[in-house]
Amino acid sequence: MNVKFALTALVVAAFAAPAFAQPTDTKSTPRIDQRQADQQKRIEQGAKSGELTKKETAKLEKGQTKVQKMEDKAVADSKVTKKEKKHIEHAQDQQSKKIAREKHDNQTAK
Repeated sequence: MNVKFALTALVVAAFAAPAFAQPTDTKSTPRIDQRQADQQKRIEQGAKSGELTKKETAKLEKGQTKVQKMEDKAVADSKVTKKEKKHIEHAQDQQSKKIAREKHDNQTAK
């Protein structure tokens, strides 16, 4: 019994160690990442409730992808400057306004 437990613990540790050793790009911008996730949830909720049409959803998803690419580019050199962060947050502000506007317009999914 103890041998099985020890072997299982060893296997788990072997697979977990590389995960801790490698830095992840998302760790450098947790605030931006959280906001991206929140905005994505807003889009999904709007599509599910019918507040967003398929066309609106696709347009908003494209905007989210653009903001994500901006973040990926900023993180690529392992240092996100204040200017880059400000630029990304401005883009997120614009995207948030678009989400709100599309969710509250008179168009609904059929």
